[in-house]
This record gives sequence, structure tokens and C-alpha cells, in this order.
Amino acid sequence: MRDIRNKIDKNAKIAVLCGGMSSEREVSLRSGKNCHAALQRLGFVNAELIDVDKNISKTLTDCSFEYAYNALHGKYGEDGCIQGLLEILGIPYTGCGVMASSVCMNKEYTKRLLKTCDIPLVKSVFVQKGDDVKEKTKDLKYPLITKPVSEGSSFGMTKVNSPDELIAAYNEAVKYNPDVLIEEYLTGISATVGVLENDGEIFATEILELRPKNEWYDYEAKYTKGMTEFILPAQISDELTKKVKEIAVKAHTAAGCSGVSRVDFLIVDEIPYVLEINTSPGMTDTSDLPAQAAVIGIDYDNLVLLILNSAGLNK
Repeated sequence: MRDIRNKIDKNAKIAVLCGGMSSEREVSLRSGKNCHAALQRLGFVNAELIDVDKNISKTLTDCSFEYAYNALHGKYGEDGCIQGLLEILGIPYTGCGVMASSVCMNKEYTKRLLKTCDIPLVKSVFVQKGDDVKEKTKDLKYPLITKPVSEGSSFGMTKVNSPDELIAAYNEAVKYNPDVLIEEYLTGISATVGVLENDGEIFATEILELRPKNEWYDYEAKYTKGMTEFILPAQISDELTKKVKEIAVKAHTAAGCSGVSRVDFLIVDEIPYVLEINTSPGMTDTSDLPAQAAVIGIDYDNLVLLILNSAGLNK
């Protein structure tokens, strides 16, 4: 069990930000409810659950909140927007700052940044409005997978088995974002690892191996109990485990993350490819991070406390 000491006044007014206006609203509401309950159990009697809307600036100001616990996911909550607003209002907030949040929300720019650090990445192309999709993807090997460049929870993702399916898949992705990342679809071990910070120490959680019953780890597999088999710790060698954890911490640091992140991997032929960095990991009953933290001796309430302690450290 790690020693996690409370650094926030138990009487402080804490806004637990959740819900919001993104496609991940329902997941965020579940995360926020759980985090708020944990804060109450920890003795933070003035923690209040706030469903974020367009009036959030007024709500935060009028209620004189001293801290913000960010349980938002997706657009406006995980992309630097809420972080920038909180900076302007002078309210310390948990997790990653403006820059890290905005970069990591964009899968393409995350890959561009990580490429400079020699971190393994799946071969891909970046497609913007007006580009010739088939021309852009001519050097990729099928099957492919199309992804909105700034969307979470696997929304808008499609596996493309042949060129005939490409345009329809691309059109599905642009419903969520005008920019699309198209990657080669590789078969391997899906894994994810949390990265946490405590008293200046940056460390990885245990690695979680994901075996979805669907073809890949899509929205249904992520948020429906029984749709994914979770192997914790992952059934990989000690040497590979060490390598994955080292790369996760390296990616977290390179992207300028703070407090908490979760790095998703696809391990193919012993090569751990980084797929993305999540700067506001889910905290629902079926989310990965709480399970990963529990294995290394950090229960749910202490995980929430650790994240709360990150408020104000994301400058």
C-alpha cells in the first residue's frame, strides 16, 4: 500500500466536474458520481457534483469553489477547454494542464510528438477535409481502422477490410470530427497502463490486458459488463512488462502530462505500440484505471485522493 497523504483542506469547496457536452457525457456522469462519493467518504464534506453546461463559468464563480476535480471526458473536458477556463478563473484543478490535454486529445498530434521520442507507433496517415482518402492511404496495408482524430470511447471507429469499404468508414468518422486518423489494423495484445504521480514520483500501475468479445475494444466492450475479459496483470513476460511500463511513463512525461494519465497499447510481436494517451481516464465501475491501481495497493478512494492532490500542479 502506497502512502498517499491528503494535501487539500477537508473543508475546501470542491466542484466535481462531470457530464458536459461531449459524446462521452453519460460515461462522465458515472465517473463523476463515483468520484464525488469517494470524496464524501474521505471527509470532503463540501465536495459538490456539478453537471457542466454553458453556464459553468458563472456556476464556479458564484459558488466560490476553491478546487475543481475534473471527471469530464471528451470534448470541452479533456481537450484543454475546461482547463483553460479554470486557469482564467484561478481555480486549481486536477490532472493534466491545457497543453497536455489539448495535444493528447488529438491522436495525430500525440503521434507526432511521441515520434520524436522513438516510441513505437502503428503506421498511419492523417486525413483532413478535401484530401483524397484513397490516395492518402495507398501505402497502408489492409485491413485498416478509421478513427476520428479527437474523440474518445471508440466513437466513430470502423474496421476497413478492403478499399471498397474505405469511404463509408471515413464518412462515419467525420460525423464526429473533420480530421481522421487511418491506421493499419494490427492483431495483437490490447493493453493499457495507468501513470500516476505521488509526491514527485511518477510511476506506472499494473498493466491490464483486454480481451474484448467484440472484434476490438469498442464502446460496447468498454462500458458493458461481461463484454471484455480483463487479465490483470497482463499475461506477458517480465521483460516486456518492464518495457511497457517504461514507455508509458516516457509517453506521459513527453506529452507534459501531470497527475494522472492512461496509456493504451497494442503489443504485436513483442513490440508495444502506443495507440493514445488518455488525460482524463474513466472512473466508472468498469473503468480500467481503478482496477489497475487496486493491484498495486491503491484502492478507489485513495486513487481519488491521489488525483485530488494533483490540483494546481499542472502549470
